[in-house]
Amino acid sequence: MTIREILKMGDPRLLRQAEPVQVFDTPELQALLADMRQTMAAAHGAGLAAPQIGVNLQVVIFGSTVVNPRYPDRELVPPTVLINPVIAPLGPQEDLDWEGCLSVPGLRAMVPRWSHIRYTGFDDKGQPIDRTVQGFHARVVQHECDHLIGMLYPMRVRDFSRFGFTEVLFPDISAVEDD
Repeated sequence: MTIREILKMGDPRLLRQAEPVQVFDTPELQALLADMRQTMAAAHGAGLAAPQIGVNLQVVIFGSTVVNPRYPDRELVPPTVLINPVIAPLGPQEDLDWEGCLSVPGLRAMVPRWSHIRYTGFDDKGQPIDRTVQGFHARVVQHECDHLIGMLYPMRVRDFSRFGFTEVLFPDISAVEDD
């Protein structure tokens, strides 16, 4: 397991369309997931997409069994490996809430996301995943899956008066992000 470098906004690799995983449960996929878990934990991330560490595959991980210090007031999201995901909104309702990103360090913005979604895909063994979620769970999945289509959350911001430095907006959280 290795803590990998997280690419920052401006790196063209973050703007690529990720390729689908063709073969599951390989040593290479397990090694990638181990690196992603360690990288996400070290950065206090709520999730991480393979493109964020320069791997152009449709692989995301998210969730935790403990409260995330970057999102202390959010509900727990079950730890999940999601490969080749598909997201479908369940209705037109959107929620507007604050987001940050490990690839956009030090900044937060109010970002609209579908309130209620269904996501499908596969786990690392190739077993199907089919979940219907809402709230923070839905937000995290949408955020991470955006990385697979070359989308960073600032591209979704509609009101730039609600986009700023974490240290100014949330001084208590910025101490955690500076670890």
